[in-house]
Amino acid sequence: MKILTVVGARPQFIKAAPVSRAVRQDHQEFLLHTGQHYDDAMSDLFFRQLHIPPPDLNLEVGSGRHGAQTAAMLPGIESVALEKSPDWILVYGDTNSTLAGALVGAKLHIPVAHVEAGLRSYDRRMPEEVNRVVADHVSDLLLCPTDRAASNLAREGITVGVLTVGDVMYDAFRQNVEIARRSSGLVAELGLEPDRYVLLTVHRAENVDDQARLGAILRGVTDSGRRVLFPVHPRTRAALASSGVKPGPNVTLIDPVGYLEMLALEDNAEAIATDSGGVQREAYFAGKACITLRERTEWTETVDAGWNVLVGTDSEKIAAAMRDFRPSGARPQLFGDGHAAERVVDALSSSKVSNP
Repeated sequence: MKILTVVGARPQFIKAAPVSRAVRQDHQEFLLHTGQHYDDAMSDLFFRQLHIPPPDLNLEVGSGRHGAQTAAMLPGIESVALEKSPDWILVYGDTNSTLAGALVGAKLHIPVAHVEAGLRSYDRRMPEEVNRVVADHVSDLLLCPTDRAASNLAREGITVGVLTVGDVMYDAFRQNVEIARRSSGLVAELGLEPDRYVLLTVHRAENVDDQARLGAILRGVTDSGRRVLFPVHPRTRAALASSGVKPGPNVTLIDPVGYLEMLALEDNAEAIATDSGGVQREAYFAGKACITLRERTEWTETVDAGWNVLVGTDSEKIAAAMRDFRPSGARPQLFGDGHAAERVVDALSSSKVSNP
């Protein structure tokens, strides 16, 4: 079996790592990096830490507007697909790379498998929501992380080729959290005390590109009075510089960190404030309170379980949640047993869909 895997952004490298290992035990994989994330801290470092083989090809599309970026990916992915004639095009998540890979497969009649199918925030203002909906509706194999994701697809009339396999990010977390605890000294290097700081991440376009929203988030973070560590995404750093928005003295800004360092920071935090879908899940995996800086989330299970609270960009809600939201009690096993990658490969191997 020949797999063309399309990745392009930091979260996809994490998801692809356990699946690539499982694929390469018995099958061939061509790993295509679109270059959506391109600097070392956002790309190459993740391949090294996760022990993913270097990409077979990097399209180096770089950043840009959504339409231009997606358009730049399409001819490169198409050329590789035509040359390699894979049995499957495998895409992950909800980025422009996901959309481009799925469209190429649909146009060339090469079966598409979508890992993380069925997620819905029901907010079409989010480009990620548009990407995941389109990818789902052109995919042949829809590999869902949760039962709720499969139910979302059923409501849209998609029932064929749908399988609940668990969350491959949970696989990656289980495989790497102990390594992170042993190898990363970043918490001590930054002078942080375990369980005495809140970890903050902000990178979504709707928050970063809107000066009022970004300012409101940072006011709430500052007003919380908690010690806050803020690894700053390049997009966010540029927005801070251009807007003049400044966090308070309780907020420490650092450069983006690698996957293992991020796991260590999450593992040692007392709570996590984020607008990232991946970090919401990692907070749940690590048993940390999650304060989500969005009005809606595709990971509604974590909210229903009582471990995630949606505060949007309301400064008062952000400050109050960072001070006081600390869930207790059991965390239901929402995301599988840590063996989703094997189920993904089994599904690819056993599916009756094939390249005509």
